[in-house]
Amino acid sequence: MAAAARYFCTAGRGLEPFLAREVRARLGATEVEHVVGKVFFTAAAEPAELKELKSGERLFLLLKRRVPLSVCRDKGKMLHEIKRLLTEEPESCLDVIATWRKLCSHKGKKDDVSQENPLPRKRKPEEEINIACKRQKAGQEREVVSEGCQAGAGENCVVSEESDQDYPTDSRAALEGPARSSMEKPIGNEKQNFSFRVSCRCSGAIAKILTSQEIGRAVGIALRKQFGWQADLRAPDLEIFLHLNDVHSVVGIPLFRLPLANREYIKTAGLRSTVAWAMASLAEINVGAFVLDPMCGLGTILLEAAKEWPVTCYWGTDTSDSQLEGASVNIKTAGLDDKIELLKASVKALPLPSESFDAVISDIPFGKKFKITKDIQLLPDILQEMERVLRVGGIVVLLLNQDLRKRMDGIAKTVEHESLSAISDGAGETTAVEALDKDGNSSSLGAADEEPVLSCGQMCFGSLVPDGIYEVSLGKTDAFIYKYRKVSTAGN
Repeated sequence: MAAAARYFCTAGRGLEPFLAREVRARLGATEVEHVVGKVFFTAAAEPAELKELKSGERLFLLLKRRVPLSVCRDKGKMLHEIKRLLTEEPESCLDVIATWRKLCSHKGKKDDVSQENPLPRKRKPEEEINIACKRQKAGQEREVVSEGCQAGAGENCVVSEESDQDYPTDSRAALEGPARSSMEKPIGNEKQNFSFRVSCRCSGAIAKILTSQEIGRAVGIALRKQFGWQADLRAPDLEIFLHLNDVHSVVGIPLFRLPLANREYIKTAGLRSTVAWAMASLAEINVGAFVLDPMCGLGTILLEAAKEWPVTCYWGTDTSDSQLEGASVNIKTAGLDDKIELLKASVKALPLPSESFDAVISDIPFGKKFKITKDIQLLPDILQEMERVLRVGGIVVLLLNQDLRKRMDGIAKTVEHESLSAISDGAGETTAVEALDKDGNSSSLGAADEEPVLSCGQMCFGSLVPDGIYEVSLGKTDAFIYKYRKVSTAGN
C-alpha cells in the first residue's frame, strides 16, 4: 500500500464537484477541497490508481500551497516572496520530492510517470524545430479546459523561457525529449547531477506586474543555489510547476507526462472526455442497464460510460454516416465491440420500443460548434422521443449550450402553462394536484378556489422532472448539463 500523499488536480470549470466526488469514491481520498479549477486531496494510492481519474485534467503532487501573494509595484520584493515558497522549508520540499521518486519507481507502464520517458531516436535540429512548431500549433487549435479560463485574464505559461500552454492535450516536444530516469540520479549526495526546470502559470493581479518568464527564471536560480541542482529545459529529471493567481499560490510536481484527459482508447476525439464522463456519472448506470445516446456522433459519451460501467448494454444512433464510421473506429480501438451497438436512425423517429432504456445521455449537436440553426425548432420532437423510449424511473442527461438552454426553459414554461390551464378548467383537478404533491413538485393547495402554483420550469415535458443543472466549460463556450428523471408513463 502506498503512503498517503497530498495532491491537487486541475479540472475544467464546473467539473470540480465531479472530481471531488470521484477522488473520494475511487481513491478513498480525505481532506478533499475544491476551488475554482482545482481539487486538493490526500490519498494513499499507486500511480495506476491515480491515472484512472476520469474527470480531472492534470495531476500534481503538492509541494506548497499558500494564500495569494501580496501585489505591489516592487518586483524584487514580489520575486523574493515567490522564491520563499520553495526555499523557506527545504527539508519539506525534499520530502515531497522523495515521495515523487517512489511513485516514479512504482512498477507499471514505463511511459506513465512524467519523468520516465523512453529514449526516442535522435533528430536533427531542423526536424525538432518543425515538429515543435506543428505540436504548438495543434495544441493552440485544440480545446483545452485549463485553469487559465477560470482564474482570470492575462495568463500565460512558460518552461523557464520557453512559451507553453500548461500541458495541452498533445505532449510537447520538450516533454518527449531524451529524459533521464529519476532513479539514475539520487538527490542525496549527488545533488549537482540532479536536473530540473521550472514552469509557471500566473494570472490576475500578479500577471500585471510580473511575467511568467521572470518568475520562472528567478525561482530557477533560487533552486539551483539552494539545492545545487542543474537547470535543463530539454530533458530534466524533475519539473517544478507554479500556479499563481488571485485565489492562491500553488507549487506542484506533475505526476504524469500526459494529461489525465488524454484517453488512449479514443482514436478520434469528439466531446471532451471529462465532460462526457461527468454526464455518464449522472445517469445512475447499473449492472444490466440499457443506455442510449440517440445523437452519438463519434461515440465519446458511450465510450466513457462503457469503460467505467462495462456490465451494461449501450446503443448509439446517428444520421451521419461519417460520424457513425468514426464512432465505429473508436469503439474498435477501445475494444468495446461487444458492449456498444450502433444504428443509423433519426432521433426524431427512433426504431426502438417504448420504455426500453434505463438512461438516455446525449450532447445535442445543433450547428457547427454550437452555432444555433433552424434545427433548434425540432427540440420538442427530440425530447418527446427520448421520453418515449425511456423507462419509468429512468434518467435523461443532456448537454446544452446557452441558446438551447433558453429553448429548453421555454418548453418547460409552455408545458407548465398548459398544465395550469387544464387544471383550471377542472379536468382532473384533484388527481393532478395529488400527483404533484406526491412527487414533491408543488406545494399543497389550500382552498379549492386558489390558483395552483408551480415553480418556473419545474416540469419539463409530460413525465420528466428536473433533477439537477450543472454549468460546465467547453473551452471558450459555456454549456449546461441537464438531468431529468421520468416519473410516469409518457403522456400521463
